[in-house]
Amino acid sequence: MGGEFMAIALFVCLCLALMAGFPVAFTLGGVSLLFAGIGILFNLFEPSFLGALPSRLYGTMTNQTLMAVPLFVFMGVMLEKSRIAEDLLDAMARLFGGLRGGLAFSVCIVGALLAASTGIVGATVVTLGLLALPTMLRRGYDPALATGTLAATGTLGQIIPPSIILVLLGDVLANAYQQAQQKLGIFSPKTVTVSDLFVGALLPGLLLVVLYLLYLAFVALRQPEKLPAPSPEDSAGVSVAQLLRSLLPPLLLIMAVLGSILGGVATPTEAAAVGALGAGILALFKRQLSVGKLREVAQATAEISAMVFMILLGASIFSLVFRGFGGDELIHDLFHSLPGGTFTAVLVVMLAIFLLGFILDFIEITFVVVPIVGPVLLSMGVDPVWLGVMIALNLQTSFLTPPFGLSLFYLRSVTPASIPTSAIYRGVLPFIVIQLLMLAIAACWPGLVTWLPSVLAQ
Repeated sequence: MGGEFMAIALFVCLCLALMAGFPVAFTLGGVSLLFAGIGILFNLFEPSFLGALPSRLYGTMTNQTLMAVPLFVFMGVMLEKSRIAEDLLDAMARLFGGLRGGLAFSVCIVGALLAASTGIVGATVVTLGLLALPTMLRRGYDPALATGTLAATGTLGQIIPPSIILVLLGDVLANAYQQAQQKLGIFSPKTVTVSDLFVGALLPGLLLVVLYLLYLAFVALRQPEKLPAPSPEDSAGVSVAQLLRSLLPPLLLIMAVLGSILGGVATPTEAAAVGALGAGILALFKRQLSVGKLREVAQATAEISAMVFMILLGASIFSLVFRGFGGDELIHDLFHSLPGGTFTAVLVVMLAIFLLGFILDFIEITFVVVPIVGPVLLSMGVDPVWLGVMIALNLQTSFLTPPFGLSLFYLRSVTPASIPTSAIYRGVLPFIVIQLLMLAIAACWPGLVTWLPSVLAQ
């Protein structure tokens, strides 16, 4: 019982330290090693567990799947610097210029295209905020609706492939799937891959975009004062040549990256390399590529990738120590004792992730919570692809939930001081409800997630 108590104490102390603002990577590793030392001192932790630490860390750093992270980051940062979003938004705004609230519809569609091109939430939110928010406010859009649309649209990069969180979840769930098979005494080469998650997330991601557009159409119909009528400037229209010039570059890049994955031609890591090269070529053709800009992109990529991998190393230490205290058995027994079986276990996990999203970052939840609950849920027969997409949809809400939603912080940094933070909070609430609705739809109809992967696997 002492070891299980230490496992619970480790998790609680870790969450408290993260909430206090300590660096994530060093908190994960430092608190875990501190508890391991206390456990060894009181004969509650077997020191041999730490002997597996070097091979675990080496395995993390040489993981071929995780090589996709810096490549996708490079692609996203390069596209952000090449001003593709500016051209896209201008063309889409003219295309939908004849509709009430056409700019809001344009923001939603451009956000979806950027999500499928970059997969980086912060860059998308800031870029759309800088480009669209001043125009929306100048034309009389309701500030809460405008900021809510921008923040929610920017988070689409969480669920629409290629998404960094899906890459990280793919690695975490692959390890969890192996642990679940070992627990069940099954030895099969089958596993869950990042490609499976990309394919599984495609339909839910597109449906989420449709739900956003339907909500905006509903507001335009019932509360027209929040979405102004088109101005003469909006109704000017757009030529086919201008539309193709703006749409073709990101569409070709999306087809190159996602098409190669869906077609089984390339692994996600190989597709990420194609995307990184393609983003550089697009920037070159748009005359946005220079030595100075390349240096900026490389530095931003190195900083983001170093942060992710340091958190990965800290999470590996935490997972090892947590298992050494018998925490995995504790979670297994807890879930199997719940009334309602698998349904209740999944519901509890989804609720816990949603609530933790108010206070913790999505990367922290991915590397702290998912390795604990993943093996247990998968051993109970939950489909790994469905579980991964459900977790990704759930984590997407963590970007919008006040007070610590990252998209709110990103948008606040580019929002005029005249718009209070409370207006941003009000604006995102309907979109949080829509995301929870999408989560419920995927829960009630799992085939929405699992159908396309099963078809492509044949």
